[in-house]
Amino acid sequence: MANVVFKAVAEAKEGLATKVVSRDFEITLDEPADLGGTDTGMNPVEALLGSLAACKSIVVRAFVKKYRINLKSIRVEVEGDLDPEGFQGINKEAKIGFSEIRSHFYIEADNSEEEIERYIEFVERNCPVQDTLTKVAKITHTING
Repeated sequence: MANVVFKAVAEAKEGLATKVVSRDFEITLDEPADLGGTDTGMNPVEALLGSLAACKSIVVRAFVKKYRINLKSIRVEVEGDLDPEGFQGINKEAKIGFSEIRSHFYIEADNSEEEIERYIEFVERNCPVQDTLTKVAKITHTING
């Protein structure tokens, strides 16, 4: 199967608020007031964490039949440690992005703990967002007038 190209477009709105469009869907990303924004939406790193959590939740649900997981419910919480002084240029030693990201699975299923653990290991290996974060994609850019 050939690669599928996904696309998102970000356009500046007022202040730091940014309209992000992909296909026929639109969200607003912003920064909290204490980081210079107007708090009209989650910030980009929160959206990244949300994308990772959603991706893991989708992978959990997409493969339950194949792996004989009798899923009743799933919730994935993702949290990350980020020092704002890094991207603000205040602390040159601070990492600009997350230094650690942790996932917490709240899963209810009629399976043994061992079966669930093996399944979550599969999910961790097969989440496209996690793969992109841990095996960094080549990123390029162009400047257009």
